[in-house]
Amino acid sequence: MNSTELTALLLLCTAMSFTPGPNNNLSTVLAVNFGLKRATHFVLSVALGWGLLLCLCASGIGALVVSLPPLRWGITACGIAYLLWLAWKLWHTHHLSPTHASHLEVTFRQGVMLQFLNIKAWMLALTVVAGWLAGRQDIANRFAVVLPIMLLFGLASNFTYALMGTLLRKWLADVEHGGRRLRWFNRSMATVLAATAAWMAML
Repeated sequence: MNSTELTALLLLCTAMSFTPGPNNNLSTVLAVNFGLKRATHFVLSVALGWGLLLCLCASGIGALVVSLPPLRWGITACGIAYLLWLAWKLWHTHHLSPTHASHLEVTFRQGVMLQFLNIKAWMLALTVVAGWLAGRQDIANRFAVVLPIMLLFGLASNFTYALMGTLLRKWLADVEHGGRRLRWFNRSMATVLAATAAWMAML
């Protein structure tokens, strides 16, 4: 891989990883409601899930999925339903205590599976495969470079959003004001998740 290709890959990673999306939003939400340690579990699950997704796309399965409209629509529909379900739960979460917010937690397995329901993740993986891997004689060597870079950017971006959530956590607790700050934060993020689901529906 030459320097021009590597630079293009880094620019793509920066643009796609650090712009708001389902994973980044959930990293922030989980850090606010549960703290950095538990949000980090989700951050790691995103990296694992997307890495597996990239492997599938590199094997040719990704192109098959996208080329079959019913299958693509099924993935999109499941992803939309899951985001709306999370948005509904987030809308009704008003306290930071684990007892009140336990219904909102996303498990490690759910974090991994979310990547397979995120059509944006599929399109990114296919873009990377088409632009940097497909049809190249040194595909194995390229994959050994591309995968760590993509995973590193994914970890960095989601962890950055989780850190922001952690910094907001104490301010949003707002116990003396009846948790109004947290309530409005969660409702704002729920709206963002719902808007993301609507955007996915239009792809």
